[in-house]
Amino acid sequence: MKALMLLCDYAEELGGKLYVMGGGWSRIVPNQPISMALAIKLSVPWNQTNRPHDVVVRLVNADHDTIQNEEGQDIGIAGKVELGRPPGVRPGSDLDAPLALRFQGLPLEPGTYVWELLVDGNMLESVPFEVVPPGAAPPM
Repeated sequence: MKALMLLCDYAEELGGKLYVMGGGWSRIVPNQPISMALAIKLSVPWNQTNRPHDVVVRLVNADHDTIQNEEGQDIGIAGKVELGRPPGVRPGSDLDAPLALRFQGLPLEPGTYVWELLVDGNMLESVPFEVVPPGAAPPM
């Protein structure tokens, strides 16, 4: 399985497509609370369809420690994805599973963070970003 993950201001999945706004950044000057989204495209091989896959997206810091919210819960999402084989698709084809995840009110201090994507316990993709203090160089 392969994955593509993009950090953005807003993402939505509609009709099997990802709609992204403000995508592709890696630095943010916080306006508390911080909100962001992840646009994810999973490419699921033909032989891995018709069965559930565990999907975990988690936020960690530069030391690889999980980031928690004010309630002490790890920031992230865990769930399952299962794709069926639609009629007419050529055997052996990869099938797309688009996911749009939105996070609001993140309590992030200045520092380096990484969104990690794991499927069935295997790390498929990661996206690092930096929260810079107010007055620092503007985001690029």
